[in-house]
Amino acid sequence: MSASDQGKDETRSRTPHSKEFLDFISSGWADHSSPKIQTDKCASFALKRRLAVASQFPGKVLVIEAGEPKTRSNDTEYRYRPHAAFAHLTGWGSKTVADSVLVIDARQEPRHILFLRPTAGKDSDEFFANSAIGEFWVGARPTLEQISTLLDIETRDLSELDAFLEGTPKIDLGDKELAQFVSELRLVKDSYEIDQMRQAVSSTVRGFEDIVRALPHSVGIPKGERVIETAFFARARLEGNDLGYDTIAASGKNACVLHWISNDGEVKANELVLVDAGVELDSLYTADITRTLPVSGKYSKTQREIYLAVLEAADAAFAVAKPGVKFREVHAAAMKVIASKTAEWGILPVSSEESLDENKQFHRRWMVHGTSHHLGIDVHDCAEARKEMYLDAELQEGMIFTIEPGLYFHEDDLLAPKEFRGIGIRIEDDVLVTKDGVENLSRALPRTPDEIEAWMASLS
Repeated sequence: MSASDQGKDETRSRTPHSKEFLDFISSGWADHSSPKIQTDKCASFALKRRLAVASQFPGKVLVIEAGEPKTRSNDTEYRYRPHAAFAHLTGWGSKTVADSVLVIDARQEPRHILFLRPTAGKDSDEFFANSAIGEFWVGARPTLEQISTLLDIETRDLSELDAFLEGTPKIDLGDKELAQFVSELRLVKDSYEIDQMRQAVSSTVRGFEDIVRALPHSVGIPKGERVIETAFFARARLEGNDLGYDTIAASGKNACVLHWISNDGEVKANELVLVDAGVELDSLYTADITRTLPVSGKYSKTQREIYLAVLEAADAAFAVAKPGVKFREVHAAAMKVIASKTAEWGILPVSSEESLDENKQFHRRWMVHGTSHHLGIDVHDCAEARKEMYLDAELQEGMIFTIEPGLYFHEDDLLAPKEFRGIGIRIEDDVLVTKDGVENLSRALPRTPDEIEAWMASLS
């Protein structure tokens, strides 16, 4: 039975509400044992982030909502996930109580208050009758004291929020300036975030190992791609909160569909399978890694040729990425290789140099997406940042982003060599900007064809 508000339940259940029943159901319960709560290590980092927000908006009252549950169908809901800005500024991740609100009062000395709905007492009919938030239905919510200790922040009952804000001019995430700032605040990761990203990547690597072990079971059956998808999902739920995004498990020609998430195709032994997947931790930080694997365990000559071209583009992006280089230059380095390779294959109508002209870009027919995006608490992190702070900004130590070139030759692409058609390849790694370059956080996953073949053989 799923969570819903009490009103929606009335058409299919009748919960007794007599005084006699309320007295009976409220009695005879042992006291909950209170687990010892310690302040989370993220609390001090979250405080620094809130102080940065307060400093940017002096004299303002800022309201950051976690958000309400999202309806999937009628009275069923998606797994709850708070707004990224809320999670970043509180340090409260997958355990966030829905509808919680962070208030940063910067009118004088900054004050930070977290409003949430605590567990109702057993003398309230909410305890047993409200399937959306009642303890009988969804378990106990934490107390105000527990969350105050966990996050090292003042807490209040959500019912007090309206009175607290009454008559107070406030700014919320609907304000463009605030939305931009809290997004840009995540462009450079602190040490806590970097550690979380390392853990997310490590779990994702183990998920890819699970995929390789499951791969033989996916071959030759209807919807074989879903064997791959579910193998990874099990790892994400075991070691984290969820998937960072819907897994792409694209076999054969499906790999040319950039956001292939239906994953209902057949897996064939002589083809490749492109898997784009990431584990999201309970802190909500996620990895984002892609590998394109030979189902048979060995790349064909043509598959290897295309793969090596993509790998060369990725390596070119790695080579230029360092502090002081503009973010867009990482993409430009990869595109220079893509243009060169497509020219070598004789499929460009002009030279590679001409194709690189911003008014031509013919090589982009076979790689229409960007090479990189910021990564963190959202898979496409910092998405509301200004262009000058993102694409046009210089890389800084502590930034984390992807490097993910690809080549995609659709089966009906008459301009592509016949033997290339139906092949899509992407290589995606997660990188951390260091003082003199970048660290490949996902280096534990093999990248070269020879390494991948040996790795797959070791797991089979």
